[in-house]
Amino acid sequence: MSKKTFLKGAAILGFAGLMVQVMGAIFRIPLGNIIGDEGMGYYQTAYPIYVFLLVFSTNGAPAAISKMTSERIALGHYGEAHRVFKLAFVLMGAIGVIAAAVFFFGAKPLVNMLGNPGAYYAMMAIAPALLFVPLMSVYRGYFQGMQEMGPTAASQLIEQAARVAVGLSLAIFLLPKGLEFAAAGATFGTSVGPVMGVAALMGIYYLKRKKIHIKMEYRADEPKESSKSILKTLAMIAVPITIGVSILPIMNIVDVVIVMQRMQDIGFTGDEANSLYGQLTGMAGPVINLPMALALSMALSMVPAIAAANSLKDTHFLEVNIKLGLRTAMMIGVPCSFGLMAISEPIMRLLYPLQEASAINASKSLFLLSIGVIFLCVAQTMAGTLQGLGKPGTAVYGLAAGLAVKCIVTYILVGLPQLNIEGAAIGSTLGFATIGIYNLFAVKRLTGIHFDLKLSVWKPLMAGIVMYLLVAGFYFVANRILGNSIAALISVGIGAVAYGILLIKLGAIAVNEIKYLPKGEKLLVLLKKLKLV
Repeated sequence: MSKKTFLKGAAILGFAGLMVQVMGAIFRIPLGNIIGDEGMGYYQTAYPIYVFLLVFSTNGAPAAISKMTSERIALGHYGEAHRVFKLAFVLMGAIGVIAAAVFFFGAKPLVNMLGNPGAYYAMMAIAPALLFVPLMSVYRGYFQGMQEMGPTAASQLIEQAARVAVGLSLAIFLLPKGLEFAAAGATFGTSVGPVMGVAALMGIYYLKRKKIHIKMEYRADEPKESSKSILKTLAMIAVPITIGVSILPIMNIVDVVIVMQRMQDIGFTGDEANSLYGQLTGMAGPVINLPMALALSMALSMVPAIAAANSLKDTHFLEVNIKLGLRTAMMIGVPCSFGLMAISEPIMRLLYPLQEASAINASKSLFLLSIGVIFLCVAQTMAGTLQGLGKPGTAVYGLAAGLAVKCIVTYILVGLPQLNIEGAAIGSTLGFATIGIYNLFAVKRLTGIHFDLKLSVWKPLMAGIVMYLLVAGFYFVANRILGNSIAALISVGIGAVAYGILLIKLGAIAVNEIKYLPKGEKLLVLLKKLKLV
């Protein structure tokens, strides 16, 4: 197998992740405007729990299958690589049936336990998705193991498009029946998306089946591992990987469990607590999903590349990928973090014009969450590195430490009336920081790699600070002339261009590296014409 850095795969999945988040915004932002913070509170009570289970099927299992497949292909054991796919298909199908039954028949006790019974129908509506999501994960992991990211990207786009179209339509249709039904309709779109995603992946596999079957035939000298051993290894890898990459979903589950009850303990009514919770998780939370999706795409793309290098004991290639991973995480996280902090309230007002009072109040939480975006990107990327190194359990320890910080800080600060819901945002940010720092030092300890902090950390941070000042300053002036929406949009564009130029001028990204980006050759020609390189 030819050597490949993860960057090309990350670019493909990153673009797909970007488009998925854009379509998600098309869904979540109008949904927030239509059903408000109360409806989003019902929606977000069901959705984070579903997302955690979804992570196993979309990240944990694919990463495990990807790792096991890429390792066998690297050693020339093509028949065994295909057996991983077939056995995983059976296992994940069984898991899907069980998970769907738990959600459907256990919806009532779940929402009662969480203190938000109005989310009952939304909880039931997500159950059918779990019949199809696990099967989708098997195809994705298999293709990723062959370092073919296109099928995963295509299925993500199709899945999200179906989810947006069906979910938003049902939310509008069911709104007259009440917010509980509208939230359930929005959630049911999640069940339609995986059906379409599975159909797309099955179609791609069908078109490639002859080529795959010829390539994956057993050789006479190829060792054959027992089915029990393969399934055991798959489970042992997938479970810690799931936990390791479930940073955001698990943090959101902590909010579901703690925030509602804690706010009622200090005097808020159930409806007030639900509305404030909707502002945090349903309005501010989705905004940070974009950088999180890009970082997670990088993490998933790094797994097969690093696993292959680790299997072949290619220390140089391993070091190149890991160092590039940290740099890329910082170059994604820093502008997203500083940009959101600079104009958090204008962005919320732009996105939720029909719920302006709630949007302004939610902007405080967005500002606090934005601080943690850098750490979240590093945490996700280094978790992917640990998975590729065969140490997914190490990432679990980092998550456990971050989760402990999140729980303690959230419980204490949400209990302070002057902070209330903002205490949960502070808890998340400190949790992200704990996980990111832990994972980074864990990678350094395991590999002995010496990171160039000036290149990877300080230069992106310097560019981010300058960008922050430019964005905040431009918006302050432009808002008085152009109004909030236009000023905010132009500010985002100025920030993106300024940050890119600053990275080049500060030497944070080398000229020869630009050509490896999507359309990099054309971008390099343009930059030379503008005399920026």
